[in-house]
Amino acid sequence: MPVIAVDKPLNLTSHDVVNRARRARGTKRVGHTGTLDPLATGVLVLCVDDSTKVVQFMEADSKDYLAWISLGAGTPTLDAEGPVDEVADVSGWLKPDAASLDDLRETLYTFTGPQAQVPPQYSAIQVGGQRAYAVARAGGALDLPARNVVIHSLDLLGVYPSVDAAPRTFDPQDWTPADTGHTFTLPPALGEFPTLLVRASVGSGTYLRSLARDVGAALGVPAHLGGLVRTRVGRYDLRDAVTVDDLPGATGIPDLAALDFAVIEADDRMARELRQGKRPAHAAQGRHVVTLNGDLVAVVDGNGEQLKVVRAWA
Repeated sequence: MPVIAVDKPLNLTSHDVVNRARRARGTKRVGHTGTLDPLATGVLVLCVDDSTKVVQFMEADSKDYLAWISLGAGTPTLDAEGPVDEVADVSGWLKPDAASLDDLRETLYTFTGPQAQVPPQYSAIQVGGQRAYAVARAGGALDLPARNVVIHSLDLLGVYPSVDAAPRTFDPQDWTPADTGHTFTLPPALGEFPTLLVRASVGSGTYLRSLARDVGAALGVPAHLGGLVRTRVGRYDLRDAVTVDDLPGATGIPDLAALDFAVIEADDRMARELRQGKRPAHAAQGRHVVTLNGDLVAVVDGNGEQLKVVRAWA
């Protein structure tokens, strides 16, 4: 234990942060619940020591982001890593009128809900034992099938002449632009391209880089992700995250508090049977956490008659 939300800095991979946590905490047992790209910053949830057992129950958590989508330039990586390999005239978006803003909001709305999304070529997805990004960096491309994702909401916070002209400081209560608050560092801009500032809430497995590409395609222009900040993962908000430098003394929260399931309080017999892999009788339905005297015993699935162990704790 524990589970710790870290504010991942720019230009570090998620694995870099895991390695730093291993050194800081003096353990090799550190995992995370969802990768952030090197050019993205924000919430990365780490599970330390025995808390690695809860990773599987947190990977499906929904996530919130601030995304800077630059129009008029495409890149192979779909983000600001570049290089720009496709451009289009988007001067009409430099000073959008009210009607254009309404069209933008309507376009974003069409991307909400369940949908099929094609992942980026520069991603860690494996096909036939090959990582997509490794093939892409070697000049190839894999046939990446579309994946089912859910985008809960996309709020247009503004349109700006470029990434550099867009806000960097936000109110941490609702993550809207503000004069004071939390200021973010974004990667260097690839040029002066009109930029949409979007607040997004998405389901697990959604690629914001793919969303940037697809929004641009819907508007008839190439586009890339000029900047990305993850402001929430499940119950973990960026305003409560610690810095990488604070990892040695970070207290985090215990496993039980990290699991967002209803709780069944067991007696000694039920706890023993669950730890033995048995299926005790119980009327609960769906996924639950089972505790004994406040300590975590198991995560179970109930069918209304029995409890089936998904993961047990000694």
